[in-house]
Amino acid sequence: MKSTAATSAQPEPDTDSGAEPRRSAPRSARSGHGLAPRGLGHVPESPMFEGRFGRMFRRLPALRLTEDEIKALAGRMVERSPGDPGMDNPDVPSGYTFLGQFIDHDITHDPSPLQVRRNDPDALTNFRSPFFDLDSVYGRGPGDQPYLYDDDNAGRFLVARRDGLLDLQRNAQETAIIPDPRNDENLFVTHLQLTMQLFHNKVVERLPELREDGRAPEESSFAAAQRIVRWHYQWVVIHDFLRRVVGEETFADVLRALPPSGPHHAVERARLRHYRWRNNPFMPVEFSVAAYRFAHSMVRARYKLNTTVPDLPIFTAEPVSESDPLTHLGGFRALPPKWQIEWRRSFPLGTDGSEPAPSRAIDPFLAPPLMELPEEAAEGVASLARRNLTRGVSLGLPSGQAVACAMGVRPLPESELDTPRRGAPLWYYILREAELLADGRHLGPVGGRIVAEVFLGLLAADPSSYLSNDPGWRPTLGGGEDGVFTMSDLIRFTGFGLDEV
Repeated sequence: MKSTAATSAQPEPDTDSGAEPRRSAPRSARSGHGLAPRGLGHVPESPMFEGRFGRMFRRLPALRLTEDEIKALAGRMVERSPGDPGMDNPDVPSGYTFLGQFIDHDITHDPSPLQVRRNDPDALTNFRSPFFDLDSVYGRGPGDQPYLYDDDNAGRFLVARRDGLLDLQRNAQETAIIPDPRNDENLFVTHLQLTMQLFHNKVVERLPELREDGRAPEESSFAAAQRIVRWHYQWVVIHDFLRRVVGEETFADVLRALPPSGPHHAVERARLRHYRWRNNPFMPVEFSVAAYRFAHSMVRARYKLNTTVPDLPIFTAEPVSESDPLTHLGGFRALPPKWQIEWRRSFPLGTDGSEPAPSRAIDPFLAPPLMELPEEAAEGVASLARRNLTRGVSLGLPSGQAVACAMGVRPLPESELDTPRRGAPLWYYILREAELLADGRHLGPVGGRIVAEVFLGLLAADPSSYLSNDPGWRPTLGGGEDGVFTMSDLIRFTGFGLDEV
């Protein structure tokens, strides 16, 4: 279990931190883009205030923009040439866009029903701390949620098999039986959820072998497999995903490798300058409302799921109830025939010499489908850019220039921003910084530092993580180079999504 209410605090001294037939009442496949997480309606201002969210830069003034200024800036953020390969990011394959979404669901999990979130927008207490523990996959475990697991197979996940396809368990209305329904909101994150379940099942299957050569802890079979899965997943999150999106310089500055002692591996320590807390870690709004939304600019207008299915968008402007289910990659449904994922199209598996599709560059431009969200997913305002900008202003986020100065970074000149003279919204600034200073390949010094510190701060604060328990630990699965374990290695280990469909 994760711990309860997180506490926002004044900064402490700088220290290292240890397609199927259409249903009569379909659900939205895009709801995650239109709803704010519960608890975001009120951000603590007092150092003793408890809640899920807090601030990294508490003393900076809020940026105030008018609705007209927000609307005008959002209008300039639409991608003009969605198919232009010159706006691709060859350093980050497209699968990492959705891995980032999956990770977000892991650290911001809120199981409350939608109606409760609407009726209780503050939700100031009794949240679990945001750790990389795959609670979006494991839920509360087989003892409390046995319907997720196979009683006949030693704590393995139940996986559906239909028409030669693997899919998540679903009820009669095609609703996925998983701890976090958001992990079924598009077919890429659906397959990531399934891949993680199959990863656990494969570890359980190989547990006797892993115990024989000392690669599995002496715990119950489920607990041992869960620890192996969690630690390898955490390694992927930090050393594969985070390293790619923040860049090597920022990564090496925030995650320090101390010299090894004797024959042991180097010990890793997080160096946090701006993300600090007193009791329990909180979710900074500078991260959740600005910096981590960088991935919205990485979304492609269309994706190729496998050899059989044509290029399709994740989103359509039409309501799901009125759209042909074979014209988009939205979720909340059983997989149509022959719609199994081919992961080589999303991650660098090297199975046939082909390269995965790249993500789009990290820059201030969003694919057209994100600017035309359906009413059911984005009531009142269809533009995701406008929604993000409005949310940042309404929560009192400081300007990007102010945050840069507070971090000791030279701010971008006003002439490079094309924003109101009062300052650039933090989310927009971080995207523009990545475009200008990193050619859209990774985040710049402000955005990268915020994301890196929050990721590594959360990992260091988790008493069950590898960084807390064994900071010299290295991955033991995959069979590759010592200390190397990527999302591609995880996929290969499961054996899922490798075949052509």
